[in-house]
Amino acid sequence: MLFLGDVVGKPGRKAVAEFLSRLRGVRDVDLVVANGENAASGTGLTESVVRELFDAGVDVLTGGNHFWDKKEGVPLIRTEERILRPANYPPGVDGRGWGVYRGRSGTPYAVVSLIGRVFMGDFDCPFRWADAALPEIRKQAAAVVVDFHAEATSEKRALAFHLDGRVSAIAGTHTHVQTSDAQVLPKGTGYITDAGMCGPAGSVIGMDPEGVLRRFLLQLPTRFEVASGEPEASGVFFGLDPGTGTCRAVQPFCVSETRIRSRETWKTFSSP
Repeated sequence: MLFLGDVVGKPGRKAVAEFLSRLRGVRDVDLVVANGENAASGTGLTESVVRELFDAGVDVLTGGNHFWDKKEGVPLIRTEERILRPANYPPGVDGRGWGVYRGRSGTPYAVVSLIGRVFMGDFDCPFRWADAALPEIRKQAAAVVVDFHAEATSEKRALAFHLDGRVSAIAGTHTHVQTSDAQVLPKGTGYITDAGMCGPAGSVIGMDPEGVLRRFLLQLPTRFEVASGEPEASGVFFGLDPGTGTCRAVQPFCVSETRIRSRETWKTFSSP
């Protein structure tokens, strides 16, 4: 299965569409999951943005703390089964935190969206939520994929070891910078601390550098704008055993429009 890092604005949506279009015929991907909390102008969702990503080939959109930033996107979180908000929000919050989806092969995949608490907010404990929910989730699918939307690398890695052998894959999101620690953990769970982002390459985690520098240098309130320029797509392939849910291989990637046209780039995607 393919997990795409946080999709940031129009450049991110363009990168996703371009990458998935070129991927067809190169590698058979059973399920595509993407974090969509920044998909509409850098924060939140809209119906047209969601439709664009689904039409491009994304099967499931996971969320995070910015999921609610567009008022018009809130009804989508409530009604669209392919959109998941973090499961460990307090009881009573609209939407769903996990679901089971059939891949192109017919294999069922459970996809779970979780959010961290360190530097993030007063959410329910993601560790205890997973402990309580996983027995029921695993009855419905052997392959369980978790998006852990968190700030602290320590919290992400701690959850990974806590869930090793009980889920198939964990992809960290939120910080938008891909880490170099993609691995299969000792008990068979695929893991990366952060999958990166799909968005403008010449940016500060997707935003125009000028506005970000103004905030850092002058400490004044600044409205951030999604940067322009060449888009890049970042994410990770998880090679999962459909019967047991065990992860066999992890392959991270980061490609731009320039590199995506390279034959050598596509050779790396043709191997399992």
